Amino acid sequence: MDFLAVWLGKLVLVALRLVGRRGNALPGLVVEKLFPGYLRRAMSRLSEGVVVVTGTNGKTTTTKMVATILTQKYRVLTNDTGSNFVRGAITTAIEHSSWTGRLPYDVAVFELDEAWAVRFADQVPPRRALLLNVMRDQLDRFGEIDTTARLLGRVAAATTRDVVLNRDDPRVSALAVQCTATVSYFGVAPELRAAFPNDDELYGGPLFAGTAPAIAELRGLPRTGQPLTRLRVGDLDATVELRASGPHNAQNAAGAAALGLVAGLRAGEVVAGLREVQPAFGRGQSFDVQGRRLDLHLVKNPAGFRQSLKILEQLRPRSIVIAINDDYADGRDVSWLWDVDFSLLSGLAAMVETSGTRAADMALRLKYDDLLVQRVEPDLEKAVRSAVESVGADPAAGPDVVVFSTYTAMWALHAILLRIGRPS
Repeated sequence: MDFLAVWLGKLVLVALRLVGRRGNALPGLVVEKLFPGYLRRAMSRLSEGVVVVTGTNGKTTTTKMVATILTQKYRVLTNDTGSNFVRGAITTAIEHSSWTGRLPYDVAVFELDEAWAVRFADQVPPRRALLLNVMRDQLDRFGEIDTTARLLGRVAAATTRDVVLNRDDPRVSALAVQCTATVSYFGVAPELRAAFPNDDELYGGPLFAGTAPAIAELRGLPRTGQPLTRLRVGDLDATVELRASGPHNAQNAAGAAALGLVAGLRAGEVVAGLREVQPAFGRGQSFDVQGRRLDLHLVKNPAGFRQSLKILEQLRPRSIVIAINDDYADGRDVSWLWDVDFSLLSGLAAMVETSGTRAADMALRLKYDDLLVQRVEPDLEKAVRSAVESVGADPAAGPDVVVFSTYTAMWALHAILLRIGRPS
């Protein structure tokens, strides 16, 4: 029966590719409706089961880190496109199956949206789960932040062997009491905690002192001229040059390292895997456009945007574009922009442009912080071309242009950058 599901899904996928569509969800949706038990049966054949990575921020990059680490020991299936609904996981399984329905993998590592992770776990209890954080995000979808925490709690409770929790997020660390699986923690060193505020701290709450012992811990951040991240992985102190830039990705690396340890890898294997990780789609990817370097970073809520802005301290770009859309996948309500601290922009000698469907709203937000916006250009391609042309042909150290973008704008920008430039 499953080979029929695979054939149908693959044919839908081929049809979508022929008409130029990405098709990350529709094949899974079709198979889910016609063969509702397919995913559970397919995942049950994996000797190491399923790893679920979920939380508000960092899912896509952390999933890529976990998958790359686990390839040191296992054959890994993963949804590396960021299609984080159940139907996206089904499409991934369909796409990577043979035409006979065989999945030649040992373990699946799936990024899942917080709400869809619950639906996934109802069908396929994860063997291992990595829960990253709980932040205010798309309140039009999730409602109050404690609702999101309860969703993660249901995933934790459904996990059968190992749950890895963020020690420094009180809503995540509190989920330990709901787990029947073995609980482990990741975290950042006490002297770095102020640089990684949880949601309560972001809005003025006192510093939370998580006391649970972490099996992987972030010990030191990259600095200008010193690109190495310091991590303790088990009993090993290591330095790693992470290709995924930014302090938030250094914290993500600690979470991925902890998951690698509970999955049976040695500390040295975990570190070797981290050194191989490439930036995930739209999360710090670099492009060459007319001889200039452009870095693309996804932003989607106050905490994530604040952490992404810290990249500017190290990169010092000459031009910045902030592209804000308000489509369904972005969240219709963009009032969250008023909770972002944009003060880092004031110390940069960079041209600032805003773009996307909410370009004017973004420019107004910056005006209230007394930040000069040189150009408001809703058209994404025109904004990118303007930014590239503004920096001249003589490249400086680091990227010439940094683009911060919401989700749907990121997909459009990625297509534009592949057409007018090339990955670098």
